[in-house]
Amino acid sequence: MRSSHTDTSMLRLLPEFGLVDLGDPRLGERLAETGARHLETFAGELRRGLLAASVAIGLDVLGEMLCADATVVAGPKGKHNMSRTANWHGTESGSVTLGGRKVAVERPRVRTTGNEEVVLATWEAATASELLSEHMVAAMLAGVSCRDYAHVALEPVGDVDQSATGKSAVSARFVAATGERLAELRGRDLSGEPWLVVFVDGFDFAGQTMVGALGVTSRGTKVPLGIVQGTTENATVCKALLRSAKERGLDASAGMLFVIDGGKGLAAAIRQLFDGDPFQIARCRQHKERNVVDHMAKTEHAWVRRELRGAWKLTDAPAAKRALEGLARKLERINPDAAGSLREGLDETLTITRLGVIGTLAKTLATTNPMESTIDIVRVHARNVKRWRDGDMRLRWAAAGMLCAEQQYRRVKGYRQLDKLADALNTNTATAAAA
Repeated sequence: MRSSHTDTSMLRLLPEFGLVDLGDPRLGERLAETGARHLETFAGELRRGLLAASVAIGLDVLGEMLCADATVVAGPKGKHNMSRTANWHGTESGSVTLGGRKVAVERPRVRTTGNEEVVLATWEAATASELLSEHMVAAMLAGVSCRDYAHVALEPVGDVDQSATGKSAVSARFVAATGERLAELRGRDLSGEPWLVVFVDGFDFAGQTMVGALGVTSRGTKVPLGIVQGTTENATVCKALLRSAKERGLDASAGMLFVIDGGKGLAAAIRQLFDGDPFQIARCRQHKERNVVDHMAKTEHAWVRRELRGAWKLTDAPAAKRALEGLARKLERINPDAAGSLREGLDETLTITRLGVIGTLAKTLATTNPMESTIDIVRVHARNVKRWRDGDMRLRWAAAGMLCAEQQYRRVKGYRQLDKLADALNTNTATAAAA
């Protein structure tokens, strides 16, 4: 003789059919009816697009999954059960994230016998705001405006109640989502990682100076470390960026190579903040070459570039320095300012040569190109912004762009040689300690 109420051990959630009782003698008939209903709905919606057809089925399945969750917690609806610890409590209107928008649905409510609301696992997953924010931020970074979001970035989902796609709603949600990305970037924990290289570069972004930092672990993984905004690339701005990274766990105690664009403020900030730590500063050779030839007539550019690059190709640091000093003497007779530009920070353009870095890794560490590639991605994502408001708008866009760029990162070129760089930095650490 069967129990007066369904045994919950006989309940199963079947895809497309929802919660079924395996002991129900009419199970086959029920499955056939439900399948026919789904097919009829799907055929009717297919004319408006595959997503719209899928939504019609998906919302139905979502409702059945929610009922299944409620049944697990409170038992079958309408069945007497003295041992139950929760009860069905009607339904309530709500919305779920679907295709980058909010869609209205009705959900069952469950309360414990102590009158406390029970959160259903399926409902919690379906209403996660991150799903909507991720879609919206990706669309905005791809160049879709707030005004066009509902028409351009979203596919039709059929005759369902929709919300959160108006210009104001999209704008407000985008501001909040990018604000979270800025906080994530500036607050990420950097401790516990074996940091080996840090690229730091200043750049113009929407008429303001930004300074960004990109870290490289001993495994060659690239990680954005942070970004700051300032009127110029001065020591105060650079120090704020590096101090934040250091406070969050950027550790240079085992030796670290800073590859910088050549700004005096940046070099000064590194020396002040990491005083006592063994570090090396490498000046970006591309920036140095550009600074030197900018003082020269165009007819002089080719031979100056040829001698600069020839000197930097030498693997013997003293010989490379002699070659650069010889070039500086030549330039002195033609353009003293060009000669002065070359002599400023000359030794730092040879840092990787002194460390014995060669081959592919030398090409990677000779410039700030890894950071500049990130900057290019940030600019591309913001190319359609027409009006930059006051406040943190630039920072929010830059941070969102950097985190988007991180998803495209590969390990640095020459990463298999990083262990040799680590050994070289440790050797320099030991030498500095002995001195």
